[in-house]
Amino acid sequence: HTMWLNVKLLFRACMLRLRFLVQTVVNACWFRPFFSPSEAAGLGAGDCTSQLCRGSSPRSEKQAAERLPTPTSVNYHFTRQCNYKCGFCFHTAKTSFVLPLEEAKRGLRLLKEAGMKKINFSGGEPFIHEKGDFLGRLVEYCKQDLKVESVSIVSNGSMITEKWFKCYGKWLDILAISCDSFDEETNRLIGRGQGKKNHIESLNRVRNWCTDYKVAFKINTVINRFNAEDDMNEQITALNPVRWKVFQCLIIEGENAGEDALRQAEKFVIDDEDFQKFLDHHKHIKCLVPESNQKMRDSYLILDEYMRFLDCTKGRKDPSKSILDVGVENAVKFSGFDEKMFLKRGGKYVWSKADMKLDW
Repeated sequence: HTMWLNVKLLFRACMLRLRFLVQTVVNACWFRPFFSPSEAAGLGAGDCTSQLCRGSSPRSEKQAAERLPTPTSVNYHFTRQCNYKCGFCFHTAKTSFVLPLEEAKRGLRLLKEAGMKKINFSGGEPFIHEKGDFLGRLVEYCKQDLKVESVSIVSNGSMITEKWFKCYGKWLDILAISCDSFDEETNRLIGRGQGKKNHIESLNRVRNWCTDYKVAFKINTVINRFNAEDDMNEQITALNPVRWKVFQCLIIEGENAGEDALRQAEKFVIDDEDFQKFLDHHKHIKCLVPESNQKMRDSYLILDEYMRFLDCTKGRKDPSKSILDVGVENAVKFSGFDEKMFLKRGGKYVWSKADMKLDW
């Protein structure tokens, strides 16, 4: 009798302990949006514990999934290094890290599987690493292996060679060159230059190569205190880019403003009225695509050199975990990406050179 009594007491204690543990798990998981990667690895897609810990019905899960942005267009800043020192730069050389090629490819494949249709490679200066060969192999991989609709690059143009075009030009849809002025003195004041290199000569040389090797040519311009009154109508018309992106100088804490920043861009900033004046003065250029601070800040999916999404909603760049560690879906939740603004600013356009029907 005593033995059975002890068994019953032990059984009751175990049940109470189990109930406590279950309740603790439920309470802890109820408010968490998702498992950590290590937890997720131990749970199958149909695991009832996984369903319990998410604390939501299938319908609410579906609604949450629908709210997740699709990484249709991604900007991968695989290096922060640059040979220029633009005073307003908002992605500065805070590290010299670059992922190994195969790891970068693995991340790009994850993005493609998650819905990526356009990839833009930027920096820093993307041609600085391995003299552009690393970049070229990523361009070829995305177009040839992953079949990405559009592959583009943003560069200052100073390190591009014709040899690069011969090797990789056929895989590239769009090459954007940053040019803020057609006055070399203004470019020097901005910091867009290196030694005796002439930025405008580099721009024209690359523009000709784009025609020769059938790459769509684009120009990016940052409007700031030093070029806000420039008249670029004649030069832009002559260069005839497929798009002329005109940005309002943007402040990002920790990049070009604040104690830890490598740049101090306050002296470059212009207000909305001055930005609009520049746009009005160039309104007859059909390829002009304006982007104010409001349109620009949260409407880009930005990956840093570690393949972390950068959330700029608070005026700084708050990184997610790397997509290489947690996957695209878990990382993009922390990107701060405004998909509606992305569409509003014209983020989706004819971006494959095969569909542009350009007269080469």
